[in-house]
Amino acid sequence: MVNSRGMYGSRAVLCLAGAVVGSRALESTTVIRPARGLWDLDLRELWEHRELLYFFVWRDVKVRYKQTVLGAAWAIIQPFFTMLAFTLFFGRLGKMPSEGVPYPVFYFCALVPWTYFANAMTQATNTMVENQRVITKVYFPRLALPLSAVLSALVDLAISFVVLVGMMIWYRIPPSPAVLLLPVFLALAVAAALGAGLWLSALNARYRDIRYTVPFLVQFGLFASPVAYPSSIVPASLRWLYGLNPMAGVIDGFRWALAGTAAPSAVIVIASALAVILLLLGGLVYFARVEGTIADVV
Repeated sequence: MVNSRGMYGSRAVLCLAGAVVGSRALESTTVIRPARGLWDLDLRELWEHRELLYFFVWRDVKVRYKQTVLGAAWAIIQPFFTMLAFTLFFGRLGKMPSEGVPYPVFYFCALVPWTYFANAMTQATNTMVENQRVITKVYFPRLALPLSAVLSALVDLAISFVVLVGMMIWYRIPPSPAVLLLPVFLALAVAAALGAGLWLSALNARYRDIRYTVPFLVQFGLFASPVAYPSSIVPASLRWLYGLNPMAGVIDGFRWALAGTAAPSAVIVIASALAVILLLLGGLVYFARVEGTIADVV
């Protein structure tokens, strides 16, 4: 025989346990909805998936260097040999002004941020297409994919930066006091790469021929930026227009902070900073608008 009090007591306990579990299930329910407003950017969700972002970054770094002959040396080869070519053709033969800095350091100071920007933007462009199987099966903040490409490219920048420091020691060039502002210019480079990557990755998911335009954009941007020449040769009346290039102020800032060249034009730096902000905000808004349909079109 079963004691009635014990029976009802057990039922009460089970009902209470079921209510608790049910309330917890309701509390942990996640509602996924597309962006509704122009500024509907749920960055808090990205923070909640920060561990996933970390694994995406770690995966990109491992894939880049796994089963390679030269490994991390690839991060040095590209800017180093480009520096040699610029030193020979633009420096020795073209007699391009270098603002009193040896040509190798002058060019390498510019190639470090530019190579980072070009590689980060290119890798971010392909993230949606390369991860289409994951996107169509599991939900997570899609912003983590281009952001991971931009962050993982910082590893290459760090490696090439070590080479730049070695070159400065070799040529006995001490850093100027403006080196304290180097993190600001680095942050602008990261923001510019992320902004461009957001635009191009979202567009590439819808129009697959976008990826074919990226090498042209990189090649055009290399000569539209003050990499092979100083921005001081740009006429003063056109510097505001030249500064609309997001990387113009960044490159001038790197040279000023590290090689001790003349202070960059305030017009170029301000125009570049504004261009970076607009590029990043526009990329975030556009990416948020198309994020809900990427899984359908990728």
